[in-house]
Amino acid sequence: MDHYEADENEYMHQEDDWDRDLLLDPAWEKQQRKTFTAWCNSHLRKAGTQIENIEEDFRDGLKLMLLLEVISGERLAKPERGKMRVHKISNVNKALDFIASKGVKLVFIGAEEIVDGNAKMTLGMIWTIILRFAIQDISVEETSAKEGLLLWCQRKTAPYKNVNIQNFHISWKDGLGFCALIHRHRPELIDYGKLRKDDPMTNLNTAFDVAEKYLDIPKMLDAEDIVGTARPDEKAIMTYVSSFYHAFSGAQKAETAANRICKVLAVNQENEQLMEDYEKLASDLLEWIRRTIPWLENKTPENTMQAMQQKLEDFRDYRRLHKPPKVQEKCQLEINFNTLQTKLRLSNRPAFMPSEGKMVSDISNAWVGLEGAEKGYEEWLLNEIRRLERLDHLAEKFRQKAAIHEAWTEGKEEMLQKSDYETASLSDIKALLKKHEAFESDLAAHQDRVEQIAAIAQELNELDYYDSPSVNTRCQHICDQWDALGVLSQKRSEALQRTEKLLETIDQLYLEFAKRAAPFNNWMEGAMEDLQDTFIVHTIEEILGLSTAHEQFKATLPDADKERQAILGIHNEIAKIVQTYHVNMAGSNPYTTINPQEINTKWDKVRQLVPQRDQALSGEHARQQNNERLRKQFASQANVIGPWMQTKMEEIGRISIEMHGTLEDQLTHLRQYEKSIVNYKSKIDQLEGDHQLIQEALIFDNKHTNYTMEHVRVGWEQLLTTIARTINEIENQILTRDAKGISQEQMNEFRASFNHFDRGEAEFARIMSIVDPNRQGVVTFQAFIDFMSRETADTDTADQVMTSFKVLAGDKNYILADELRRELPPDQAEYCIARMAPYSGPDGVPGALDYMSFSTALYGESDL
Repeated sequence: MDHYEADENEYMHQEDDWDRDLLLDPAWEKQQRKTFTAWCNSHLRKAGTQIENIEEDFRDGLKLMLLLEVISGERLAKPERGKMRVHKISNVNKALDFIASKGVKLVFIGAEEIVDGNAKMTLGMIWTIILRFAIQDISVEETSAKEGLLLWCQRKTAPYKNVNIQNFHISWKDGLGFCALIHRHRPELIDYGKLRKDDPMTNLNTAFDVAEKYLDIPKMLDAEDIVGTARPDEKAIMTYVSSFYHAFSGAQKAETAANRICKVLAVNQENEQLMEDYEKLASDLLEWIRRTIPWLENKTPENTMQAMQQKLEDFRDYRRLHKPPKVQEKCQLEINFNTLQTKLRLSNRPAFMPSEGKMVSDISNAWVGLEGAEKGYEEWLLNEIRRLERLDHLAEKFRQKAAIHEAWTEGKEEMLQKSDYETASLSDIKALLKKHEAFESDLAAHQDRVEQIAAIAQELNELDYYDSPSVNTRCQHICDQWDALGVLSQKRSEALQRTEKLLETIDQLYLEFAKRAAPFNNWMEGAMEDLQDTFIVHTIEEILGLSTAHEQFKATLPDADKERQAILGIHNEIAKIVQTYHVNMAGSNPYTTINPQEINTKWDKVRQLVPQRDQALSGEHARQQNNERLRKQFASQANVIGPWMQTKMEEIGRISIEMHGTLEDQLTHLRQYEKSIVNYKSKIDQLEGDHQLIQEALIFDNKHTNYTMEHVRVGWEQLLTTIARTINEIENQILTRDAKGISQEQMNEFRASFNHFDRGEAEFARIMSIVDPNRQGVVTFQAFIDFMSRETADTDTADQVMTSFKVLAGDKNYILADELRRELPPDQAEYCIARMAPYSGPDGVPGALDYMSFSTALYGESDL
């Protein structure tokens, strides 16, 4: 078998999928021949030579050895210069041995086939060299050789649309893979955006031309060969692509070298920038400290708390706003210095030495000075504020105490100078004294406050308070006013006490006047009331009693007049004191409302009323004598009329029981009796006249008789009513007798029964329910006759009426309207039809009427 293959354990495992028989494909052989030739020439030209025909030009082994020396950089054994076949075989073997020495296992490739110009063997040998020297050492992300190269292609072309490298044959047919590799590394060489996937010829030619012209990669394939083949030769494509890898990896080395230089320069530039930044930051920081310290050392005090508070606020702003960034800058400066020194040391540069006075230690020293000044300034600020606070507190305390005191003294001088006691009563004076005592206590209590106000003013002077003059002025005014109040208070106290003594003397006299005037005034008012009292008496005895009492009262008048004059003497004494001591009296006697004028007025009134009372009592005595005469006149008549009426009532009672003769005889007898009674009316009228006189004299009692006019009137009416009712009973008996056909004998029998009936209890109760339905306990003879006539006569009942209707109805329980009209007169038939309810029994017919309930209703639901 004339195939060749490499040692798969070493580096040829990429070849496992290579079908060696495919080398027989003429299209692939053509592609390999062109590609391998170009690849060999790309190296041989470095030695100043090239090949034209791959199977011919390597036959003597000389150019083969030269190729291996160029691509390996090593010297091979010295070649044989002879032209004989043995010399050629020796040279080819030297080349094959060198290849084998690089760990390549050659199978089925011998020197004879190469010397003989065997194309397939020669291509196989060149492919083995390409694999070993151009592809085996490729390494990408721990992947090497063929897979490494494929991965490199995928990584480089990943960002490009329409490029998807999965293999070394059809993935490259459209030419975009080659273009993408060039554009990725040298974007200026190809305008990738203008390439189209459906124009592979342009794409391939563009890539091959640019690679040859700018990248020193010879054209190893023709675009037509690739496009015209269903599947381009993998080895040819892989060889071509490996040239791109090595071309760009060479550029990568140059770029790496340039980067290294740039990096070194950048380190220097960065270090220099850091040095400049340090110097600037250090200068700025030192300048800020230099400017700030004098401000912190300026300890000029302020007069007002507000100004000092502003200084404190400015200091707090410095602490809160201005200093923190500088702290940050100082920290940053030290960090930058340390970082710079570290960087210089790491990059083997000499250490950084800042300018004179800008060392980290210089800045630290300046910072310590700043913080010292700051601490001193803060302590001074707080002490000053405390001092001003003390002053402000004292000044505010002074103002508060002064304001309270001034408010308290408001109106006090005017109050102490008032002469209100001149017109005051004793109780007012005592109240004013109590009030003044309270004021003096209050005044004493305020002594402390005045002393405190003076002490605070003194302290403010000692502490050099800026507003001391106004404080002193106010304090002086308070002290002067205080002294004035003391003097005025003493004067008022003396005046009040003097007035009190004078008014107490008057008060004693007022009290004595009041104690005697009150009972005397009450006696006069009682006397006036008694003398004017309207009296109502009914008897001579009563009026005599009143006259006796009046005579006794008149006997007390001389003593009363003496008491009146003594009371008026007290009042005159008060008037003398007022006149002597010029007391300005305010108001009247506090213990009484009674005055001398009122006493005299009432006394005059009493004296006027005495004779008036004499006259009134005398008149009443005469009136009572006349009343007694009227009482006796009425009693003499009433005592006769009363018994007469009593007798007549008893006689009528007997007449109504003991009736004799016919009813008509009885009626005549009663009417004659009635006439004799009526003729007595004149005596009643005369008594009414006497009664009228008694009423006009307002006499309400009469001990001479038990009969009043009301008794006589009621007795007279009863007498007339009884005789009239008895006559009416006889008339009704005549009517009943005639209507019911009762004979005179039956009537006499009924009366006898009425006067003497006595039956069993049950029967008696039944009869009473009929003759006395209203339960009044009285049965008239007329009611008794009605009952007796019903009991003996043939009367109709509800049952009898119902039975009659049943006969008309032909023994049915209901009746029809036609039956009623047929059997009864028209008006009575219609009366029944209109009032009968429809019959509701089980055997009824339409139009049936209920005669049973109708019959019951006629008798009011009961059969009497």
